Amino acid sequence: MEVDEQQPQQPHDLVGGTFAVIESDPAVFTTLTRRLGIHGLELVELYDIEPWAVDHLRPHGLIFCFMWRRDTHRPTDFDDPAADRVWFANQLSDDACATHAILNVLLNCPGIDVGNELTQFRKDTEDMSPVMRGLAITNSPLIRPAHNYLARPSDLRASLNNITITTSDAQKRKEKEKENILKQAKKSAANAGVKPPPAKRAKTTGTKAALKGKAKDKQAASREEEEETYHFIGYVPAHGKVWELDGLKSGPLEVGELPLPPQGSSSSSAPGTQLPEEAQNSDWMSVVRPALRMKMEKYGGSATSGTNIRFSLLAIVEDLYQKASDELEFLKREKEVLERKLMQQTEQWKGDEWLSKVSQPLLQASQFAFSLPNHPPGRGRIYSKTFAFRRMMRDREIDGMSPPELLKAWETCVEDAMRAKISVEDELTKGVRANTDHTKRTFDYEPFLKAYIRQLHEEGLLNPLLDRDDDGKKRKGRSKG
Repeated sequence: MEVDEQQPQQPHDLVGGTFAVIESDPAVFTTLTRRLGIHGLELVELYDIEPWAVDHLRPHGLIFCFMWRRDTHRPTDFDDPAADRVWFANQLSDDACATHAILNVLLNCPGIDVGNELTQFRKDTEDMSPVMRGLAITNSPLIRPAHNYLARPSDLRASLNNITITTSDAQKRKEKEKENILKQAKKSAANAGVKPPPAKRAKTTGTKAALKGKAKDKQAASREEEEETYHFIGYVPAHGKVWELDGLKSGPLEVGELPLPPQGSSSSSAPGTQLPEEAQNSDWMSVVRPALRMKMEKYGGSATSGTNIRFSLLAIVEDLYQKASDELEFLKREKEVLERKLMQQTEQWKGDEWLSKVSQPLLQASQFAFSLPNHPPGRGRIYSKTFAFRRMMRDREIDGMSPPELLKAWETCVEDAMRAKISVEDELTKGVRANTDHTKRTFDYEPFLKAYIRQLHEEGLLNPLLDRDDDGKKRKGRSKG
């Protein structure tokens, strides 16, 4: 008889768990996108919003993190028929604002492959209200585990503790409301001349104590309102406009309309380079820049003022490692084409005599400029969809070059490859550092610390370290002679 060794399926979680606090760091959010099945993207921090600092990155969207304060908007601000086409979800979990902001942005980008699971998720929630979409995010078997994967173990435990406290406080508030309703009923009955029902328990609290309790409640409420909380919102170009997507608002807020692309630009572009909507979205930063300046002035100062800056800005861009790797691979193949073309110039020189006509330092550098340590030799992986088209157009240019132009192009190719190799190595180092930080952040040190302290106590070394005697009492200070 064969035994079915399949693991039992996990039951559906109809209630959902908690979202733990995760660190506000670009590397953390980049890992989050990859855990969600979105590849080829990276989040980078922006230190300026001027064109020279942003436009070369060609961001798909922005994530703005700021110290949250209560904000007011008119209902007409969200009454836009175009907003119905924008995928937007309300935030229902306090500590999931970054994940909500990233999803609100990426699920509105037409040129991004968000993976099979998120594509199906977007399709399933297309006809839902923003609140129901937020509930779907909270209970998603993909999104919540991906979010909590990046949290510290202590923060995971704290999130469970917080939900316990919140549930307990809600129960206490319900009981208090019932008591208040009973008091009001007794008071109304007394005013109407009807004898109130006998109290189950005599009240011993005086008027002063009641006033004191109300004062404490007001102080607690004010402290809760003044509690510093960071919040994440998204900015994305979609459907001809730029939108601000705040999960705590009732809907998308229009920032401005996108300029129309020049006529004929889409037809003259290469196949597969840009969709028509992507071409229109290419200049969206000029639309969102004034709105960002207003936000920065409103929340915690700006770079030009003397106040403390209490916000950060992240851009969702193409994976910088993939871009650098593609550039190095592009130059590697260009070198092969150039050398093959140079070898064919039999009227100018024989065979490899052209090697003596190029810069000798560059000739030596070419031996290692196109290879990476711990990478197999030969052609590498290609990430860009437009790589083949770019390579074909460049090969056509090389075919029409004269021998002096070929020599100059070869030297330029080696110089560019040296820079591209440095960029790839920098990105690899950054990736190793991010992985190391993730391991340190998510490792649970608590069992080790407990075992270490317990062992110190068992060996009688803990009390001396704490300056206590054998009975665990604090030692008295020595009198000065």
